[in-house]
Amino acid sequence: MEEYKLVEPSCDYQDEYINMINEWKLTGERMIPFILRYDCSNFESFLDEMLKLKTSTSLKEGIVNSTSFWLINSQGRVLGATNIRHELNRNLLNIGGHIGYGIRPSERLKGNATRLLAMALDKAKLLGIKKVLVTCDKDNIGSAKTIINNNGMLDSEDVVNGTEIQRYWIKNE
Repeated sequence: MEEYKLVEPSCDYQDEYINMINEWKLTGERMIPFILRYDCSNFESFLDEMLKLKTSTSLKEGIVNSTSFWLINSQGRVLGATNIRHELNRNLLNIGGHIGYGIRPSERLKGNATRLLAMALDKAKLLGIKKVLVTCDKDNIGSAKTIINNNGMLDSEDVVNGTEIQRYWIKNE
């Protein structure tokens, strides 16, 4: 049976991570969560940025502390990524929420997104987040199903910057 784990970004999975990013770029899709769009050409600097997001007390205005994880299978393949915001600001309450997640294109429709969000909820619980906001574009049916599969309850819909979004809350106690 396949084993999965969440790992924090590290040099141990550098080649696999870059492989995932390159695969994603070939699709032309916007990479989510936002951390996937960080420049990783200098991997040490990239890892420093991930650590800064997690621990810094002086982030740019509008940015909150967050912890990133990669979903890894038993062969060491990076299947996706998640970013857990430790708290919400006004913008994240509107769009973004506590948890962003994404699965590399070749690993979709295999249950990996549901697995990744479930594992991210466990990590959020360890951070003391007992009520989790997760948002998705209204036309992203797969993401909506992933959130609902993890006990997400639709709270509201809105148009943000011309995109219809849905806001789901998940009790995480």
